[in-house]
Amino acid sequence: MNDIENLPNPKVEDKPLFGASLHELTGLMENHGQPAYRARQLYEALYAQRTPSLDQITTLPAALRQALKDAGHTVGLPELLQTARSIDGTERYLVRMADGETVETVWMPGGDGGERGDGTQAAEEEEHPSHDDDDYKRATICISSQVGCAVNCQFCLTAKLGIRRNLTPGEIAGQVAAVLNRHKVEVGRDRINLVFMGMGEPFLNYASFMDAVRLLAGPMSIPESRMTVSTSGILPGIEQFAGETIRPKLAVSLNASNDVVRESIMPITRKWNIAALLEAIAAVPLRPRERVTFEYVLLGGINDQRQHADELIALLKNLSAKINLIVWNSGPDMPFHEPTPQDVGTFQKRLRDAGIPAFIRKPRGRDIYAACGQLKRTLEQPPLVEIATL
Repeated sequence: MNDIENLPNPKVEDKPLFGASLHELTGLMENHGQPAYRARQLYEALYAQRTPSLDQITTLPAALRQALKDAGHTVGLPELLQTARSIDGTERYLVRMADGETVETVWMPGGDGGERGDGTQAAEEEEHPSHDDDDYKRATICISSQVGCAVNCQFCLTAKLGIRRNLTPGEIAGQVAAVLNRHKVEVGRDRINLVFMGMGEPFLNYASFMDAVRLLAGPMSIPESRMTVSTSGILPGIEQFAGETIRPKLAVSLNASNDVVRESIMPITRKWNIAALLEAIAAVPLRPRERVTFEYVLLGGINDQRQHADELIALLKNLSAKINLIVWNSGPDMPFHEPTPQDVGTFQKRLRDAGIPAFIRKPRGRDIYAACGQLKRTLEQPPLVEIATL
């Protein structure tokens, strides 16, 4: 874990302000001979107002804005470089950071049903849409946390990239700001959910991920209960996450009912097996009515049979859990195939008959490679660095 968290930071000449804490901005203002309230003005402009350039922060004097620019400072929001739009309204963005690295971020109008059954307000909205929904934007944003991914899940296109570097807190939260600006979202009025399920493993970039969460839940005013983080099962990250005061909902990418199958499709199982994973998850405190989400990608003939459902029931029977069943989203040169609709239906029914809430998550943006496991970056880049610690 530490080897990956110590990946190099971006090398850029500009000094992005987006991502800085109020304490850091206060120090910056002091260095420029400004009173502390200027830091608060800058803080609000960056996060509450999502102002994209220093020239537009008119609460600051023109001379101060120019001094900041002369010192190399920029707002530094990531750039939405390319957009692909699906027939279902989903948008996939190629997002460029200040050093030229790119990740992918996804906007899903109406969401993807992933919150159903998790016991939160977002779940209520998914399961019982209000008659006034047309008066609001209701969407889910899928966010990346690393450039590439080191976990190497065999069914995921992102895994083919390897890992290049971690994203900074500003680059993680900045994806959200850039997409909110594109869609002119009014936070507090519109119903926006965030899922840290894009490129990368958030718990292998833990400190930056949590700093981004604090920015999003704090000055950007997106409730933590509207955020979900997905992990492949990084045990130290789960243990640290259990002690956080501010934290998103937890989703765990399980994808198998026994260690043999899981290790064959998720090599990380060699480091932390299912039993150790479930023990750590059981120690995470939950909000009233909240359930841990287990994501289960159904791979035809590999993990989708009745015996797998029965093993899964035995594993989860004592946990406050729900399961999102995800029919595998295909990709080029991948040695898997989709399960049959009959097997998917049988699998779900056996779980539900055992009292475990199980939902089939609807795919969004398959036609533009925006669905779960399909994010892969669309610009040619140098080969990514493989990390051998997992």
